[in-house]
Amino acid sequence: MNSLSILKQYFGFEKFRPMQEDIVNAVTLDKKDCLVLMPTGGGKSLCYQVPALMMPGITVVISPLIALMKDQVDALRLNGVNAAFLNSSQDSYTQDQLIQEIIRGDVKLLYIAPERLNPASGDFFGFLKRLNVSLFAIDEAHCISHWGHDFRPDYLTLSKLKSHFPDVPVIALTATADELTRKDILERLHLNEPKVFISSFNRANIRYTIDDKNDHFSKLTEFLAARKDETGIIYCLSRANTEDYAEKLTEAGFSAQAYHAGLDANTRTDRQEKFKRDETKIIVATTAFGMGIDKSNVRFVVHTSMPKNIEGYYQETGRAGRDGLPSQALLFYSAGDLMKLKKFAFNETGPAQTKIMMQKLERMADFCSSYTCRRKYLLNYFDEEFEAPCGNCDICLNTKVAETFDGTIIAQKALSAISRLKEKFGALYVINFLKGSTTAKIYDEHKYLPTFGRGSEYSLEEWRHYFKQLLDLHYIEKYGEYSVLKITTKGKSVLFNDEQVLLHPFKSKKIARVERKGKYEEAALDDYNKELFDELRKLRLALASLENVPSYVIFTDKTLVELSTYLPTQMSDLEHISGFGTVKINKYGEQFVSAINHFCSRTNTHSRMSEILPAQSAPKKSVSSSSSSTFLQSLELYQRGMTVAEIAQRRNLKEATIQDHLLQFILTGELNVLKFVTKEKLKTIEEKIEEHGNVSLTLLKEQLGEEFTYSEIKAAINYRRKLREVVKN
Repeated sequence: MNSLSILKQYFGFEKFRPMQEDIVNAVTLDKKDCLVLMPTGGGKSLCYQVPALMMPGITVVISPLIALMKDQVDALRLNGVNAAFLNSSQDSYTQDQLIQEIIRGDVKLLYIAPERLNPASGDFFGFLKRLNVSLFAIDEAHCISHWGHDFRPDYLTLSKLKSHFPDVPVIALTATADELTRKDILERLHLNEPKVFISSFNRANIRYTIDDKNDHFSKLTEFLAARKDETGIIYCLSRANTEDYAEKLTEAGFSAQAYHAGLDANTRTDRQEKFKRDETKIIVATTAFGMGIDKSNVRFVVHTSMPKNIEGYYQETGRAGRDGLPSQALLFYSAGDLMKLKKFAFNETGPAQTKIMMQKLERMADFCSSYTCRRKYLLNYFDEEFEAPCGNCDICLNTKVAETFDGTIIAQKALSAISRLKEKFGALYVINFLKGSTTAKIYDEHKYLPTFGRGSEYSLEEWRHYFKQLLDLHYIEKYGEYSVLKITTKGKSVLFNDEQVLLHPFKSKKIARVERKGKYEEAALDDYNKELFDELRKLRLALASLENVPSYVIFTDKTLVELSTYLPTQMSDLEHISGFGTVKINKYGEQFVSAINHFCSRTNTHSRMSEILPAQSAPKKSVSSSSSSTFLQSLELYQRGMTVAEIAQRRNLKEATIQDHLLQFILTGELNVLKFVTKEKLKTIEEKIEEHGNVSLTLLKEQLGEEFTYSEIKAAINYRRKLREVVKN
């Protein structure tokens, strides 16, 4: 099969995103090593998952966190792909069984942690050499670099991959790496003439907002109140902060829990699972949380303090809106954050790394206090050109912030002062010099220079405001360890050629607070039916409960939005909805189409599939009354004495679909579980569930063997859920 066929059949997409197809071809056709820089949510996983299904043998994926492995493997299995993970969460029996499957060639994608390749863990390289390995994929590749924002020593073992497997292509993937980190990744992995793919870092669906930290908790609750039904992450600097914020938010009526490395493993796992399944709406966490989360429907990310670097900020905000729907990134900033983080940085070992960290801190602080488009600043940091305004950040959306005036005289005074001081001082000294300060220490010889005191009409805060803009606009730049100010070529044109400078006017904090009204408004989704979306979300939750996976593993919110926008009323329509591959159409298609038909009948709404289908394929207007209450129709026929096969034939549906309809009524108590599974089998299934805990339906089936059907296992799961409800009530 070619790459497009695999993309459609297994993943439900009709076309690749930019660069994906080129990357797939480089790996599969040219057998080239690759370094891929692609934003979070940009589709990195498909860049190795599609090649894995095109190439013979097994693809080995090195991934940093167990939770991420499980999510990806669950999602692949639901798409009909033979995938597995091998890590320390499994007992020795499970690992031995899995190794036998791998040797037999039953696994196409194997996820492992980098620790697995460490010689201290055994000769795993030797084991891999016994297999037909077609590709190595290294996720979060920036972890191998000392200059990356999340260096992990275990990743250094990956430098041996090419020496052990010189002819097997390696694809290294990351969402965050500046030029220095990219160079380090390539050198440490010893890639052979690699092709480097750098995708756009622009996450157009994310709205970036930065606000003053003053009174920030009331601002935070205002922000959260506007999106109570949505899930999000709040990042804090310390463990104590996470506990404090979670407690206060809970008292304020929000569904919030703390997450940090100081919690025991069981508590962390439980809270992470509840968040993934939307049982907890808000996780308040240190940066220990998130790297292993593949949750596509995170609608907001909040930072209560400034992050240590732009790479970390970009990656953390990138956990919002992975499904491409409108999402928010809110950061509360104060200059005190910078001072606190500088103290932390000085505790790092190695002067070279500390210097890099300090530079990254300064760039992050510049970003927070900038008056330029947030998106432009971010993309420029990653060496990507972008023309402002972006139309989706606080700077570009706030017309008052966007106001400018002719600040040429102000700029010339500042530049002249820097020049008179021989470009040897930082911003604070230059500002005090301009103000003619009598309290700050100014060298005596400088007090006789003609520009001394020429800026006394402006306050210290005003001058800081204007100097910040001159830095943003590249009229001046910081230089060296002490951030000495230098005049750029662009600045010299202002000083000597009277080039005009436009600046944003200074506003006091009091005025800024008044103008904050409406700042946290919701980013609007495209035109879709909210009522239907909510109904489909409930159906998705029911299916996810049966499979024992998070809802977004069944379908992302983006898929539900498409369904709620175009209202497909025939099975054939689903081929044109993203996320519906062949396996998922067969498995879930009937239930979603039936739900949509029922909605259309009840609300007198019509399908809009003609808007996205070719003219010759446009469906006729659906007459949906015959499909109303499809589950109840199956139940009624079953209670009349008809068999599943007879109902399927009469209703022109698959037997498996009818079986799924009927199994729902075990939950309501209208059907007895023993109609679908014997007492003996029910007991065995329950014992397996007790033994293995909340594993996916697919894994449970593997443990039970061929003599047990999926319907029998689903019946037992629903029976246990019904019993739990009885006990609760």
